[in-house]
Amino acid sequence: MTAHTSEELDREERRYLVVFGWLAMLTALEIAVIYLPMSKVAIGVILVILASTKASMVALYYMHLVNEKRTLTYIALTPAILCVFLVFMLLPDLGAVTRALTHAVVTATATGEHH
Repeated sequence: MTAHTSEELDREERRYLVVFGWLAMLTALEIAVIYLPMSKVAIGVILVILASTKASMVALYYMHLVNEKRTLTYIALTPAILCVFLVFMLLPDLGAVTRALTHAVVTATATGEHH
């Protein structure tokens, strides 16, 4: 362990408090966004962006990734990029399942079948 001076510890504590303040502000902003008169898709996109920002801040400052080598940053970002890629690749399948279910309900209703 490295011995830290009192000044370094004070600076680190201030940084934690500033990050905490930003996280609290972003959380309040998320709550406010829910009540905006916008489409649900736009609200969802804004909430995802705010949540990603908060997750990045937690990873960078509370998990100390801001002080790590760039290689570790790439290792941490790779699963996130793959996750987004997989979600977009699976969206067409979700649409096909939704259309199939909707068609089945419409067909059952048209023939008079009720579950």
